Amino acid sequence: MAHFRSHVLVCVDPECLNKGAHDVLDAFQDEIVAQGLIDEVQVLETSRIGSCSNGPEMMVYPDGVHYVGLTTYDIPYLVEEHFLKGRIAAKFVEEKKITVDEELSAPTAKEIRVVLRNCGKIDPENIEDYIAEDGYQALGNVLTQNKPEEVIEIVLKSGLRGRGGAGFPTGKKWQFCRASQASPKFVICNADEGDPGAFMNRRVLEGDPHSVIEGMIIAAYAIGSNQGYIYCRAEYPIAVKTLNIAIEQARNFGLLGKNILGSSFDFDLEVRMGAGAFVCGEETALMASIEGNRGEPHPRPPFPAVKGLFGKPSNINNVETYANVPQIILKGADWYASMGTEKSKGTKTFALAGDVKHTGLIEVPFGITLREIIYDVGGGIKEDKGFKAIQTGGPMGGCLPSEYLDLPVDYEELAKAGSIMGSGGLVVMDEETCMVDIARFFMEFTQDESCGKCTPCRVGTRRILEILERICDGKGKNGDIETLEMLCSEISETSLCGLGQGAPNPIVSILQHFRSEYEAHIYEKRCPSKVCKSLIRYEIIDGTCTGCTVCARNCPVNAISGERRQTHLIDPDACVRCGICMQVCNFNAIVIN
Repeated sequence: MAHFRSHVLVCVDPECLNKGAHDVLDAFQDEIVAQGLIDEVQVLETSRIGSCSNGPEMMVYPDGVHYVGLTTYDIPYLVEEHFLKGRIAAKFVEEKKITVDEELSAPTAKEIRVVLRNCGKIDPENIEDYIAEDGYQALGNVLTQNKPEEVIEIVLKSGLRGRGGAGFPTGKKWQFCRASQASPKFVICNADEGDPGAFMNRRVLEGDPHSVIEGMIIAAYAIGSNQGYIYCRAEYPIAVKTLNIAIEQARNFGLLGKNILGSSFDFDLEVRMGAGAFVCGEETALMASIEGNRGEPHPRPPFPAVKGLFGKPSNINNVETYANVPQIILKGADWYASMGTEKSKGTKTFALAGDVKHTGLIEVPFGITLREIIYDVGGGIKEDKGFKAIQTGGPMGGCLPSEYLDLPVDYEELAKAGSIMGSGGLVVMDEETCMVDIARFFMEFTQDESCGKCTPCRVGTRRILEILERICDGKGKNGDIETLEMLCSEISETSLCGLGQGAPNPIVSILQHFRSEYEAHIYEKRCPSKVCKSLIRYEIIDGTCTGCTVCARNCPVNAISGERRQTHLIDPDACVRCGICMQVCNFNAIVIN
């Protein structure tokens, strides 16, 4: 095997690809050949290295230098400076030089990488890179040293809970499936990540697919399964491609298929693609889709561990759950249980989004507070504005105000506060956010994604959305709040699956914590946050306006009138509240009332 002086990881995340990462990669490889460095520098593709906001990016090891903002024209200079002269090409370096140790650890002191340990560090399409990081060692240990029951006991002792949202103990789910007498049995990975702004599963599948595959093989050995399926949404084409490459490589290395590692244990995997239906994240709808049927949920019991895919016992966990398993086997249940809280062990990946300075994917131990996530990991609120709320758990999670900032993040504490863990979405909202509009936005999403099978979800969410739209349009009326509360209660109690049962959560939590905003919209016909267009007016301040006519010339509907060097006026009936006038005014003479 060749020994290279340098290893260069080029980011091929979709954001970097859109900025020309493949062209940069090709130019770099050509320049390496031209300079006679082909035997000294290995060039690899990897998933996201940094934020990709200034891509294309590359990381050079062992130097630990992070280059950003590259073009094909920069490559000859970069290769000459760094690889021929041994000098860092400073003008392409990220603001802070990243050392190898810093890159392999966490970007902030609050983070611990378990699931994301290899992402951005290895070539996800090269199984040897994964094996070099102790990949498949856990599988080898299990097949040679442990009985299936012992594997389940290790997972039980670790306290690993399903990361798909419900938080059910993983070891117990495996135990139930192993106890089922029917055969064959199936192992299923739920990679149908549909929450708006969430990309935890995508990151792992694109950056470290073998960790998921290894976790699934171990699960299959534990429950007695010979066939597995990874259900991934079609909107993740890179993840699907990377998975299929990884599966084929695992087969070639004798890690999938017949007689794995000479153990007489057989197991194989197949990728199935979903068509983007959010409801297929629910396990019974997911199995129906794999079977080739319409993706609709079914009543439980029987649970999948007894009667699942094709009517046979099935174990379903999500990407993050399986990715934890190899590390638990290698480092021990006690190591894993040492992180987190009493009932929520280990770490959790979150997609941090919204009005926070540093958005992106993070991995933190359970028990960290919301304040630490927002201010220590996320850097605080954008433009140093005030914090208003954070929604946890995606579109079916609750919105928590500032009094919950010191809440420890785990399954039980979030449930007590009226929210959920979900798959890991965190949306931060600043003081200028309209909470009624937020409720409308999330209800619009869940209503659109309802499969329509059960009446409470199909009809009830539509009624809620109609009321919220009317309130945001300034047409709210007496009794709307009470009607919303009644509908939320009925839908939550009578819907067939988790989508309908959880759909009212944002509305309920916002009614609980921000009721005054609903009342202002309905009774005062006023949006306190000045967001809802029907409840605001753009006005020009007399004495501040210079009469420069810039606003009038840029108004798309000619709603602004006035003579040059005279204060102008905005016709409220003609104004469409697009905000262009405020954007182009150089004298801050336009305000929202």
